[in-house]
Amino acid sequence: MTSPTTTVRPPRTPYGPDGRDRAPGRPVRYALVVTGLLLALAAACLAALALGSVRIPPGQVLDVLTGRAGPSPYRTIVLDVRLPRVLLGLVVGAGLAVVGAVLQALVRNRLADPFLLGISSGASAGAVLVLVVGIGGGVTTTVALPTGAFAGALLALVLVYGLARRGGTMTGARLVLAGVAVSYILSALATLLLVVAGRPEQFQEAMYWSLGGLGSARWDTLALPATVLVLGTGLLLALARPLDLLLTGEEGATVLGLDTARFRAGVFVLASLVTAVMVAASGAVGFVGLMAPHAARLAVGAPHRRLLPVAALGGALALVLADLGARTVAAPQDIPVGVLTALTGGPFFLWLMRRRPEGAAP
Repeated sequence: MTSPTTTVRPPRTPYGPDGRDRAPGRPVRYALVVTGLLLALAAACLAALALGSVRIPPGQVLDVLTGRAGPSPYRTIVLDVRLPRVLLGLVVGAGLAVVGAVLQALVRNRLADPFLLGISSGASAGAVLVLVVGIGGGVTTTVALPTGAFAGALLALVLVYGLARRGGTMTGARLVLAGVAVSYILSALATLLLVVAGRPEQFQEAMYWSLGGLGSARWDTLALPATVLVLGTGLLLALARPLDLLLTGEEGATVLGLDTARFRAGVFVLASLVTAVMVAASGAVGFVGLMAPHAARLAVGAPHRRLLPVAALGGALALVLADLGARTVAAPQDIPVGVLTALTGGPFFLWLMRRRPEGAAP
């Protein structure tokens, strides 16, 4: 009598036996999605350059951008004020969306993003500390501020990860609760630093980091976040296959040959670096890293070599539109862009919690 044999099946990955994506997102569909996002992004950028407390005809904006317009107030407004702000919105929105998509894969939780996990609050607290103490002198905006933001982001990430991981396991509920707790603690610490400083000009400057905004964008502050975005996204795209393996779970990824502990640690540090530089440039802008990856995942599927570029375009589009709303809703008053992203991201977060059961993968 022969005993029945048990067939051991390999963990399911986003790829089939031929190496192609199982998830939806065929080349034609992917090209259509990317083309649509690029067209929408171009239209949003044109609107952001034309609208505001001073309205500029789109034709005049195009003349300025193409160099056909002579010296005029319109040229100064477009090139020196609005264009750096729009470009910073593109860079920061794309960076936060890419980090959000990666964090959701690393912790296998759909609610993960830099803001909800306390990374943005940690970076903000580090930036406020630099502002209050005055570290770096004249090079604060180029060296000391991103360094302080990175240190705060990394500290927050270590705290959240340590608090959420218990007995070798980490649940989504503990992760979100730890992130919220650490975020509140670091936000309170930043406020305490501002109160102790007792200098109103620093309080107003540091409030920028707490609420988020693009109003301080200048040409000389764009190079660092743009460079970090390009390099960070390039590295993460190179790690697309290991990120996809994490979607199979801890045991599945290990069976397929991935050193999950070392890989997670390295990518966490990279995610912290990208987040810190974005926060140092724009302040703590929440929920972009939560909403954009989910919209991208619905459009092109889970594999990260498709997901990350689409998430970056979606995040850039979302932040440019949010900043346009921040400048025009109560013009000439400039509303912090983080307020508008929270007003839209909060309901999305609640809907996402109710839509799928706890513990479901991204």
